This record gives sequence, C-alpha cells and structure tokens, in this order.
Amino acid sequence: MSASSSLTGKVALVTGAARRIGATISRCLHREGASVAVHYRESAAEAAALCAELNALRPNSALAVQADLARIERLPELIGTVGAWHGRLDILINNASSFYPTPLGEVTAAHWDDLVGSNLKAPFFLSQAALEELRKARGVIINIVDIHAQRPLRNHAVYGSAKAGLAMLTRALAKDLAPEIRVNGVSPGAIMWPEAGLSDQTKASILRQIPAGRPGEADDIAGCVLYLVRDASYVTGQIIAVDGGRSIGW
Repeated sequence: MSASSSLTGKVALVTGAARRIGATISRCLHREGASVAVHYRESAAEAAALCAELNALRPNSALAVQADLARIERLPELIGTVGAWHGRLDILINNASSFYPTPLGEVTAAHWDDLVGSNLKAPFFLSQAALEELRKARGVIINIVDIHAQRPLRNHAVYGSAKAGLAMLTRALAKDLAPEIRVNGVSPGAIMWPEAGLSDQTKASILRQIPAGRPGEADDIAGCVLYLVRDASYVTGQIIAVDGGRSIGW
C-alpha cells in the first residue's frame, strides 16, 4: 500500500459501532491505520470492550462516544468531542439503524419517528454537524443503506421508505458537497440474520433469491466501506449493493 492510500493519521467516526456490522467496520478501518471513534447509544459494555481491544493494539486509537442520535441538538457536541480527540475528523460512517417490521394498520407515530429518525434524520443532521471538520480534511461520508431501499420488504414500509430517503440523501449530499467531501453508500443484502430470528423456511426462501447461494458476512460490508474510503478517490454519489447478486435475482 502506498503512503497516499494509508489511513494512518486519519480519524473515523462510526455510528452504531459497538456491535455487529458497525464493530466490523471499526476494526477494519483501525487495521488500516485510522483512529476510530466508536459511537453507541446503549451498548456501553460492548463499546468499551471494542475500544479496549483496539487500544491494546495501538494506544489512544479508539474512543467510545455515547449519544442518542435522535437528539439532533446534541450532534454538534458529539462531533466536537470527536474532532477535539486528535484534532480532526476525516471519515463519517452513518451505520446506526433501527430495523423491525411495521405491518400496515399497526404503525404508530413512535414507529415512524424511530425508523425515519435513525435511518434518515440522524444521518442528515450528523453529516451537517460534521461539515466543517470534513471540509478541512477533504473527508468522506459513507451511508449504510439497504437493498430494500429499492425493492420493498414485506411489512417494512416505514423502514424501506427511510432507507430510500437515505439513498437519495447520499446522492444529494454528494452533489452539494463536491469536490471537498465525497459521499457514497453501501447497500447490504442478507449479511447477518436479524437478532430477533427468522424461521428456517424464511432463511431458505431468502437464500434461493441470492445468486451467490449464501449469506454474506460483515467483512464484506467493511471491505466495501474501506474501498470507498481509501481507494475510490474518483467515486462519489454512488451506492454499491453488497448482496451476492440478490438485487438482480429476485
């Protein structure tokens, strides 16, 4: 790797970073040299454990930062904390997300506010709060979208609509913030089964829709994020599906 493509000296903020895909992205960026601010809302123990793991590899290279992203008035404070840590912010990964079914006839305003808030409103206002730091660094924003932003998932009308909004936001920010800041998205397919669990029948049905014939892994998403952050200097406004071909095959 050339020095110009190294992430050494750069600072990343990953939201929803204590667990699952967010933690894998954090480890990946850290492995490539970045210092990583690990955002969490309630997963304090997991965030602390991840930061201890990363700091053991490289002292003062990981920082746990707590915030409820729904409180948009507090987001500038979050960015300020991260920016003051090493004096810069180069990379913002909008990964935090609520995900659950909302069958029509049962949707409440609270469901709407939570799903749209975490998947669309928070990424917008956090990106806005980070503009000054990211412009100084000629930085990068990566939004974790979803293949269901394009193809509806049954009983997930609110979630899918919010992710569709995030896809448009990705393109809009890319246009408005160029050339100082690149903005791209990654759309996962079946990467990790939901923690609430799926029946074997549902899993089999999903697997039949994937040309690759298997679910993906969190490392697949992290690898795409790394490409967009480190190697894709002429790529902005794009959303890459990492789904084993599912979005072309069902």
